[in-house]
Amino acid sequence: MAKPPTIAIVGRPNVGKSTLFNRLVGKKLALVDDRPGVTRDRREGDATLLGLEFRVIDTAGYEDEDPETLPGRMRAQTIAAVREADAALFLIDARAGLTPLDEEIGRWLRSETTPVVLAANKAEGKAGESGILEAYALGLGEPIAMSAEHGEGVVDLFEHIRPFVEREDDEKDVEEGEGPLKLAIVGRPNAGKSTLINRILEQERLITGPEAGITRDSIAVDWEWTAPDGEARPVRLIDTAGMRKKAKVDDKLEKLSVADARRSVDFAEVVVLLLDATRGLEVQDLKIASHVLEEGRALLIAINKWDIAENQSSLFNGIKGALEEGLSQARGVGLLAVSAKTGKGIDQLLAAAFEVREIWSKRVSTGQLNRWFEQAIENNPPPAPGGKRIKLRYITQVNSRPPSFVLFGTRVDQLPDSYLRYLVNGIRKELGFGAVPVRLAARPSRNPFDTKK
Repeated sequence: MAKPPTIAIVGRPNVGKSTLFNRLVGKKLALVDDRPGVTRDRREGDATLLGLEFRVIDTAGYEDEDPETLPGRMRAQTIAAVREADAALFLIDARAGLTPLDEEIGRWLRSETTPVVLAANKAEGKAGESGILEAYALGLGEPIAMSAEHGEGVVDLFEHIRPFVEREDDEKDVEEGEGPLKLAIVGRPNAGKSTLINRILEQERLITGPEAGITRDSIAVDWEWTAPDGEARPVRLIDTAGMRKKAKVDDKLEKLSVADARRSVDFAEVVVLLLDATRGLEVQDLKIASHVLEEGRALLIAINKWDIAENQSSLFNGIKGALEEGLSQARGVGLLAVSAKTGKGIDQLLAAAFEVREIWSKRVSTGQLNRWFEQAIENNPPPAPGGKRIKLRYITQVNSRPPSFVLFGTRVDQLPDSYLRYLVNGIRKELGFGAVPVRLAARPSRNPFDTKK
């Protein structure tokens, strides 16, 4: 397994290295105290900064002491950490200003081959302004003004360490989606959901019949599908009660069954909306599909009873066109024709379900995402409401399953919905997310990493 990118935090004692370490790893792993020299050994943790993932090392304060003494041995550990890291994050105390020890550490870091990012910590308020200016004398470039305690300046920190954290092998999409495919079958009553599952399982596992509403509880069945390449792939099939229009549901038991079906959607990864080819696409089908997408599930639509469908070509194209118009939030959702009676299209349906789960589980590297983002805003800059420019700084993927992104910038609360749709459509098309639900939120750049309320 490849070693993750590593950032070593260095600096003299008591400049806030352990406080920053704790903020980056999201836990209080390192002891923090006003007394210098609390940290002695190197402490490592998995860090996340606005979507960047890397390994961070909290080092002991660098002190000029004899190598045989405890401080000297601690300094040797710090030197080793920097030489093993992809970059060193050199922290100074902006309030205290530049000290002779800071200058010595700066000279040492300039002699090393490890890239250095300089940060002036404790810079909140005006008290740190002179220390920030003094830091330029270290010859390590522009210092980042930040506060590890209050979470200020992490946007600039993100931008400075990003080139060292991203790697070529990180450009590959990180795919989750391991374990059984959780596949729920939903639709109106009597669309053939239970019959389809019985055909998939090749056994009469579920009760079926001409009467609508036979299925009441959501039934989960574990099974293995043998893919065309011969690989056995685990599947958890979930049969659900038919969903009628709310106005037509007056029976208490049916209400509970429909509620149970909706909960099954929440626990599924991929949801197949089954249509009845003899009835076509109805408004209730669109409502069910919208609910699936609002819950962030990957959606496929299958037209059942294809073996008895009339005018198949015009029926398929008509349903496809109606879906494009009625499901504008996920144009291009997969549409397949199946027959629970004959087994037609079942292998294609299962293959499509695994494929769409893979896309739904995908994570794109921050570098790839922001290269697309820079091009997108260059091609179509954000508007300037009231003559005041909206500045978009960057975007990061904060989650998958469903893919979720956060956009940072200034005055982003004034971005029109049309521009957010433009970005979402670009994510789908240019980054390969297709018709799976994509969530995009806009946040101001100020203190986005601060978890305090």
